[in-house]
Amino acid sequence: MGLNISRAHELMKEAMDYRAARQDMIASNIANVNTPNYRPRDIRFEEALAQKSAEIYADKGNTLQMTQTSSAHLSGSNSSGDTKATTFFRDGHMARNDGNSVDLDVESSEMAKNSTMFNALTAALKKDSLLFKSVIDASGKTS
Repeated sequence: MGLNISRAHELMKEAMDYRAARQDMIASNIANVNTPNYRPRDIRFEEALAQKSAEIYADKGNTLQMTQTSSAHLSGSNSSGDTKATTFFRDGHMARNDGNSVDLDVESSEMAKNSTMFNALTAALKKDSLLFKSVIDASGKTS
């Protein structure tokens, strides 16, 4: 366990890990553009990241309980299960005669979007770290 700079820093690191995994999966799809019967895969991590965010920013001990006014009402669920990123087949594109359904235009577009998000996370992490560093530097100076 390393130094925890901020709660946002921890969440951004988690998001970067998911973005890196997605980049690898898209690269694999592109590499298999000529593999017969290959179906493109993708990774869905938004739910896992939202749950991680809820865990990080949870106000411990100040949870509002849901009231059940009738036994016919559904009970609230406390979904603190371990949600993981899920992989799925990205279908919807017509397969070629060899059964391959990789669309190079879609994969290139997804790779560019993912790369942009990864770069934005990198910039945000750097800014967050510089802010922390400036606080440390300022506290080390004597008046």
